[in-house]
Formats: sequence, structure tokens, C-alpha cells
Amino acid sequence: MTRSFRLGLTGSIGTGKSTTAAMFRDEGLPVWDADAAVHRLYAAGGAAVAPIAALHPPAVHAGAVDRSALRVWIARDDTALARIEAVVHPLVAADRAAFVAAATADIVVLDIPLLFETGAEAELDATLTVTCPPDLQRRRVLARPGMTAAHFAALLAKQMPDAEKRARATHVIETLGLDAVRAAVRALIAYIRETRDARDRA
Repeated sequence: MTRSFRLGLTGSIGTGKSTTAAMFRDEGLPVWDADAAVHRLYAAGGAAVAPIAALHPPAVHAGAVDRSALRVWIARDDTALARIEAVVHPLVAADRAAFVAAATADIVVLDIPLLFETGAEAELDATLTVTCPPDLQRRRVLARPGMTAAHFAALLAKQMPDAEKRARATHVIETLGLDAVRAAVRALIAYIRETRDARDRA
């Protein structure tokens, strides 16, 4: 069997990435979620617990990584984030590789918030960026519990600009309405299958 086609999915906060990922699942495609992988790595028995404990013992409580303690450490120490990422990014990449290796579907979707920032596109066959107008993005994010305009601005500042993600992506879907997004997801799946079949026949 030919290996699975690897489609990377990304998008800035509030642009509908999680909703789009769920639609790919609804179409029967396996979806790997980078955020879920980090939760597994941080949970009791997770592969990140011991190396994080070695870096900063107060960040581990009851055998699991305490995200609030990590945030406190990052706020106090300018080197903390880079040191955490040096531990976590390779573990996340290994989790992703294991998912792809075990996949039997013709297409797998890899939901990676920092896809372009981490250079993950080098391992993929195509990338998809979801996007929406800035005013809609802002309304969506500020509607989340506990979100403030200042926190939203800080999150945006850490992410690659939407325009750059769109420019670098193989495919772009604008998330204005659920029906249109679902239709675009189905069309993209069909396109990938058709072009792959044509290539295989060539």
C-alpha cells in the first residue's frame, strides 16, 4: 500500500482550525492534534515529565507537568520558553511521526498550530491554512471565557501573521460559514484523491 498523503492544517487563533479539523474527522480521515499530543506528554507517565522536572522541578506536581507553574517560570525567566521547547518539540515530532507511521488511511491530517514556525511543512505533502477577516477573528476570540483584548494581542504577537501563513500554504480555506467550510473540506479531499490517483496512473 502507498503511504498516507500528509496534509498539514494550521491557522491563527480564532480562524476556525479546530472546527475545520473536526470536519476532516467527520469525513473519516484520521486527524493528529499537536495540542492533544502535548497534553499526553505532560500527563502522568508522559515522556516530557522527567525532562521538564530535570529542567525545573517546581513545574512537576503529582507526577505530571503543571502548565500554570510553567507559565510562572516563563514569566520570570527569559530562557525558560526556549529550554522547554527544546525538550517538547522533538517529543511532539516523534508522536506525530508515530501517528503517521501507524496510519492506514489514504489521507491523514496533521493539526499543527505552529506548522510554519517549526518548519514542519518539510515533512508534509501539502499544507492548508484556514483564515477569516480580522474583525471576525477578534469577535470569535474575545467571546471565549476569560479572554481579554490584551491577552488576544499577546497571543497574536507570538504567531506568524495570517497573510504570511496564507502565502506559504498550498491550500487556503476561508471560514465564514459552516456549510461553506464543509463543502471546501470535501472538495479538498476529492482534489487530493483525484490528483494522487492521476499521479499514480502516470
